[in-house]
Amino acid sequence: MTDSGTEGGPADFAGRTLCPGGGSGALLVLSEPLSFWGGTDRKTGLIIDAHHPQHGGSLAGRVLVMAASRGSSSSSSVLAEQIRAGVGPAAVLLTARDAIVALGALAAAELYGTHVPVVLLDAGASSRLGRRNGATATVRAGADGRAGVVLDQAPAAGLPPRSREPA
Repeated sequence: MTDSGTEGGPADFAGRTLCPGGGSGALLVLSEPLSFWGGTDRKTGLIIDAHHPQHGGSLAGRVLVMAASRGSSSSSSVLAEQIRAGVGPAAVLLTARDAIVALGALAAAELYGTHVPVVLLDAGASSRLGRRNGATATVRAGADGRAGVVLDQAPAAGLPPRSREPA
């Protein structure tokens, strides 16, 4: 993994594709795992788990950064429905492989034609991203397994929150 940026400038992170696609949005760095089923509102994308540190935050159009999800296999269907409704994340960056998140993104791609990238990063990259919470991130995850994250403090003008085509 590389971090080639300088403080306040663009930074590049390499990762491994779990689900191909492309997306852009503000980083939402979660300090604890999140269950999409019971922890988020299916219709709004808001974090509704009253005990979660980011309670009240919105997943909609954000680049979600977390270690992994928490619990229930039903989270896959909730994530897929949030993506379909346009209230899900634009991309998901993980530090541990997570079949529940990957399945939700794959289901949304297959059923709805919306490709939300899911990328595996190392813990060091995730830690550096945590210091840039709220910065704009553009994620590209290729079917060849290579993925990249580019950060920029300025808004990503003209970029759609998610792509209809895999990267």
